[in-house]
Amino acid sequence: MAVTVATNAEALKEYEKACRLGKKEGLPMIALDNILKEKKIQTPKEIPLGLVQIPMNQIVGTKTVGRSSAFSQSFYPLIKINSEFSTKWCNLYLAHLQEGIREPVKAYEFMNKFYIEEGNKRVSVLKYFDAVSVPGYVTRIIPPWSEDPEVRTYYAFMDFYNLSGVNYIWFSHEESFAKLQQLMGKRPDEVWDEDTRLTFSSVYSRFESEYEANGGGKLPITTGDAFLFFIELYDYDTLDGMTTAELNEKIVKTWNEFKLLITDETLELQMDPSEDGEVKKNIFARLIPISTPKVHVAFIHEKTAETSGWTYSHELGRMHLQETFNDQISTTCYDQVTEETADEVLEKAIAEGNNLIFTTTPPLLKASLKAAIEHPEVKILNCSLNNTHKNIRTYYARMYEAKFLQGAIGGAMSKSGNIGYIADYPIYGMIANINAFALGAKMVNPRAKIYLEWSTIKDHDMFETFAEHNVGIISGPDISVPGDASRHFGLYRATDHTPLNLAMPIWHWGKFYEQMIRKIMSGAFKYDETSDETKGLNYWWGMSAGIIDVICSHHLPIGTARLVDLLKKNICEYALNPFSGILFSQDGVVKNSADNIMSPEEIVKMDWLAENVIGIIPKKKILVEDAKPVVQTQGLENQKLKTGV
Repeated sequence: MAVTVATNAEALKEYEKACRLGKKEGLPMIALDNILKEKKIQTPKEIPLGLVQIPMNQIVGTKTVGRSSAFSQSFYPLIKINSEFSTKWCNLYLAHLQEGIREPVKAYEFMNKFYIEEGNKRVSVLKYFDAVSVPGYVTRIIPPWSEDPEVRTYYAFMDFYNLSGVNYIWFSHEESFAKLQQLMGKRPDEVWDEDTRLTFSSVYSRFESEYEANGGGKLPITTGDAFLFFIELYDYDTLDGMTTAELNEKIVKTWNEFKLLITDETLELQMDPSEDGEVKKNIFARLIPISTPKVHVAFIHEKTAETSGWTYSHELGRMHLQETFNDQISTTCYDQVTEETADEVLEKAIAEGNNLIFTTTPPLLKASLKAAIEHPEVKILNCSLNNTHKNIRTYYARMYEAKFLQGAIGGAMSKSGNIGYIADYPIYGMIANINAFALGAKMVNPRAKIYLEWSTIKDHDMFETFAEHNVGIISGPDISVPGDASRHFGLYRATDHTPLNLAMPIWHWGKFYEQMIRKIMSGAFKYDETSDETKGLNYWWGMSAGIIDVICSHHLPIGTARLVDLLKKNICEYALNPFSGILFSQDGVVKNSADNIMSPEEIVKMDWLAENVIGIIPKKKILVEDAKPVVQTQGLENQKLKTGV
């Protein structure tokens, strides 16, 4: 009997402690009925979910207003001691110690938050014990559909829940639920089996525990946001196989990347090499010290210079670098690197002593970031746009400036006004190229129409379309493949025989690499840092830095050639921006002020086509397989996702 009395006394003491915590909290219990009333949801649609394991941290209130006065917001009791309420609470406390509370509660779920109808005291006791979950019979209340981001995200969650049965993960963006399904290796409509659910619960719980232990709760993102980024970087199966120590180590090393998930505006563009501030300019202007350690530079390419014009242009840049700095640097080339072999090649390049690495295509971004996280002593830059990270920097060139000039040439040289444009990947920056070309053509020829075709669409003959519309001038691939005798590149006039080349854009990657090496050797590189810890740095240089240019054919009339020179001069001096003034898309007005100039960020993320463009921006599903790795990392369809690797 003495033991029973002592146990009851202990329970009463814990009840008093819980009451003090509730009064200290000072926040009233939330009632679902009040929420529905505020949202003017009078006859909500209800769906019974059956018996569900309810995550304790998602129980945020009670169903009815009448129960709300008995508890604080965290379910601490508020009723005075020695009441019938306190006695029942203490009995539940003892029952949980002796055999556990097993009787399911009854609850309503609304927007993935739970509100208790029956079993509030059970929840109060379990929360006091820091229980993880409680079984409950749940009824879901579905809000009316709207364009409200919160509602859209909830509808995406419901689709995901119907497949997975998982209710304990949440994201800041609606697209993330489908992204998780994809990263799990599941088809968009594939239902999870029980083994998958159990494994996922274990993997996610381990991540959540280590993430929260390192202060994840202090970041204004969901644990799901961080988890999604982590498995996109390291892969779900790899995470499943990590030891707790390995997982914790990688979470700590990845912390600066988690901070970039805080806001949608993670991109900071450096538009010109001189954008360093006065102190940086002085440092940059100094002579390179004789004692500067030798820079060992590795270039990692997806293809070879013999098979890819893109790789060839970067190899020209590497050779320019070697010739410019001679014995001050050494360069090494690794080519034919795939996403599957990139991790191994990067580790090899680092092991061989390279302390600066350029990975020259977007599909190598993921491996680049992983290597940079593991080797902070090595500088790694990836050639991509709108993929900014704290551990690496990215770089690209403002090709839309050259396309604007080509468009002006095309508009001047086209007899019919019907001009063809061949694009490859629907990725960041590509739409700006297309629209700049269209605006340049319209500037000199108001009747110019741009027939947009994509070389990466499955089973499609783009030249048949050009023929149907009497297209005489075509903007083809920027770069010819070495050894390919074809003249179908740059801006050319289509003829029955050999095309007549009029102009072609040039990527002077050597100019970029040279200026980047000078930054590193002078110490200015470390000052190219964003002041905002939620942003990463992307170098996006253009004609003014010598990175982009246009070579004109002698076939151009002298007046057209002079116009090109004048436009080029104004672009380099920032006196002309193709995306200034009133702008119209295929769907109507985009910018309605003559004083408007689109920001660099708006230009990068452009997802509309100019009014004189005839064509579409294709979805990934209709592209050839070879195009999908690039679109996976750089595609406009990923615009709302925060992961970016």
